[in-house]
Amino acid sequence: MTATGDADVATFARAQRYIADRVTAALDRVEAKSIVRAVEILAAAPQIFVYGAGRSGIVGRAFAMRLVQIGLRAYVIGESVTPIVRRGDAVFILSGQGESSSSIQTANIVRREGADLVVVTARAASKLAHAATLLLPLDFEEDGERPRLAPLGTLFESASLRLTDGLIAELMRARGETESSMRRRHAIMV
Repeated sequence: MTATGDADVATFARAQRYIADRVTAALDRVEAKSIVRAVEILAAAPQIFVYGAGRSGIVGRAFAMRLVQIGLRAYVIGESVTPIVRRGDAVFILSGQGESSSSIQTANIVRREGADLVVVTARAASKLAHAATLLLPLDFEEDGERPRLAPLGTLFESASLRLTDGLIAELMRARGETESSMRRRHAIMV
């Protein structure tokens, strides 16, 4: 605490600026044609399946929720009520390293079934990236600040959330959706 009783938040201020700047730079490098193609794939799919492990899975769940709210049929892989993937469906996998066995196993099933695979990863040379129908790479150069200000997968997860929220905005535009129309599909909490 400082003499005035306020907590010192210098690290917080540095971290939030660092994260915002690094995430913005990574998203600026994603090609516009890849975003257009992702929207085409997602909008055309009869069903969309989303997968991610750990914190990437949390981002994936948020994305699946918004997909449902804009009127698409979306599921989270691993839930007991998730149907099987079929040809023509789209699977959206978020994986920072792109090497987790669960993500690669999911990708193998997707390819076998003939569905489109959209991959978001921080490693464009990963096994998962090579399996993708469409790759949305989030590239972060390593520096000495990252371990202290954005530990573990923080940059990837933060960028993934902004990327998927941006995709929702594009899908809303493409489908003629509004916040009002989405609100009608929002889960009712009791």
